[in-house]
Formats: sequence, structure tokens, C-alpha cells
Amino acid sequence: MIASTLPLSQCTARTWPVVVVGAGVAGALAARQLAQAGIEVLLVDRAPFPRWKVCGCCLNRRALETLAAVGLGSLVGDRGGIPLYSLRLASGGKTATVPLPLGAALSREQLDATLVQEAIQAGAQFLAGTQASSRGLVGEQMRQILLHQGEQEATIQTRVLLAADGLQGQLLAREPGCEVVVRRGARIGAGAVGDEAPPFFTPGTIFMACGAEGYVGLVRLEDGRLDLAAALDAEQVRLQGSIANTVARLLGQVGWTAHLDLSALTWRGTPPLTRRARLLAGPGLFVLGDAAGYVEPFTGEGMAWALASAVAITPLVLQAMDRWHPGLAHAWQRRYQDLLGGAQRRCRFVTGLLRSSWMRPLLVHVLAHVPSLARPFVP
Repeated sequence: MIASTLPLSQCTARTWPVVVVGAGVAGALAARQLAQAGIEVLLVDRAPFPRWKVCGCCLNRRALETLAAVGLGSLVGDRGGIPLYSLRLASGGKTATVPLPLGAALSREQLDATLVQEAIQAGAQFLAGTQASSRGLVGEQMRQILLHQGEQEATIQTRVLLAADGLQGQLLAREPGCEVVVRRGARIGAGAVGDEAPPFFTPGTIFMACGAEGYVGLVRLEDGRLDLAAALDAEQVRLQGSIANTVARLLGQVGWTAHLDLSALTWRGTPPLTRRARLLAGPGLFVLGDAAGYVEPFTGEGMAWALASAVAITPLVLQAMDRWHPGLAHAWQRRYQDLLGGAQRRCRFVTGLLRSSWMRPLLVHVLAHVPSLARPFVP
């Protein structure tokens, strides 16, 4: 367990320069970068750490490059991350094996907890098991946040609030204009972890089964477990009766159910994946990571986007320490689009192909013969 670095009662004794809500990869890395810059940071998360997340655990080349650029290039290897070399894509009776550039698989328990520890070592304070909700502006310069920890409650103030509380976050639920827009037809996320990975699912390969119901990816973790992460059509889940049944149908179509005891897995789901926040920034507020927007991912893109946004936000927060001005909000909007817009459009294109009943098997057939065609779409 990673303990809180201070009791809730002590948080009210000061005005915090920066409060980061959400200690996933975006929030924890942003807190670390700001603490290294000499800023007093409070990092808050509703969960105790380490914790599992309904999310894939694949880090693609861009994610690893971002970690290396901030001095964390050895993090994944030091934690036993498994290098990824190939993607095995299956649909119906067809299978294609596509080579991957540099990548790695590391459980979210390990990755997120390590980033939190890095933030603490850099000087950030950490509150685990703590719910946070924004109470808006106090005057022109401060934001007020209500914290709940068990039966305890405290109200704190900060000059800058970073909302990195993910797809299911409620931090900004009471903030006017901070609604989330969900794309029509967006798939839901689902995840589970098997205690042991059958030999069929070899280390170093992402196995991905695609069908009308969506797709499910399977990958070996550093401790021998098997991580399963899916993007599923909500109507198909309703028709099949459960997430587990929908995943079983997907895997059965490609002949992989014989290698798994699906009845032993506990599945968790997420809200619809493809979404965007109406507001990415406002007075004393920046939204980043999955809370800013998400597109149904393919092979580790979501992790790369979260890490990149954490690094990109740091200089704008440092500017906001002196004085907030509207140009900071416009700057973050532009920076976010420049940084992630192209990658998210590429993801929409690939997942759109995989949704097509006639294009999906054709795509797998073509990649089976010319796997190099996938190179522009596998970052």
C-alpha cells in the first residue's frame, strides 16, 4: 500500500498552489513534473494504491519515449515490463500477425503506483482513498475543493486545479459548462485479469479478437497474469446478457475460448469510451488525460495520450502560478489538439474499419499477406 503523506486535517492549513485530482498516469506524472519544478502539489485519488484499472496495460513507442524524455526511461524495465513485438489480429477464420515498434506491457497496479511514488519523491503530497469535488471559484484567483475521506470532510483552496480523474470522474460535476459530450454509438470499455496466462498467449504479443460485438485484447503481464481489455457495443452486451458472455462470443468466433476459463474472471465496465469534455480549461482549471477526452483505443494509444498531456500541461500551469489569463485556456486547447488530434483521428479511422462487417475480414486478410501496411497505424 502507498500511504497518504499527510492527514486530511492538515490539508486545510495552507492554500495549495496546485491540486491534481486523479492519480492515474496523467495526474501522477503531472504532479511529479510540477513538484520537480518546485511547486507545492497535492495529488488526490479516490482509490487506495496500488489498484487495478479497467484499462489496457500496453505502452506503445510514443508512451515509452515520453517516459524517457522526463527521465523515467528505465521505469518499465525496472518493474519487469514485458517487451511487445507483435500484434496478432483475428476476425472470423482469419488471422494476421503485425510487427510492433518498441512497446511494453506493464500492469496498471505497477505503473500507476510507481508514478505516484515518483511524484511523492519529487516532493508532492498524496491523499489516497479521498473523493474530491470542485466547488468552483472563490473570488478571481482561487478554486475551492471539497474532500471526503471516510467520515471526514475538509474544504481546501488552490490556485490551479488539474482535473485528471478519468472517464468516471465526478470532480467537475457541479461546474457549469464542464459537461461531457459522448459520441453517438460509442462503445463501452471492459476489463478483467486472469490469475494465470495459458501458454497459448505468449509473452510479447498482443492478441486481439475483433467482431461485430467489438474487440478484446489479451496480453501477458510481468507477473504471469493475463490482462483482458475490451471495447464492446453496448447493445450487444445487452443482447448477450453480460460483458462476460459478449467477450466469450468474440473469443469463440476466433477459436480462443478453448485456452481460457472465462467463468473464473470478474469483469468490470466503464461508461462509453469516445467522448470529449466541453471545457478543457477555465480560470484556474485545466482538464487532462482521459477526463479531457477519449477515443476508442487500439494498441496503447490512451496511455500515450495521457502521458503526453501530463508533460505538455506543465509549462502552462507554471504560467498560471503568476496570474491566470484567458490566453492560457486558448493555449491549452490549441496544444491539446496539436498534440493529440492527429493520433485520435487515426484511431477513429482504424476502429471504423474494424466496425465494418465486410471491411474487417478483408483488412485481416490483407494484413496477413502484407503486414507492413499496418505500419502507419501502429504508433
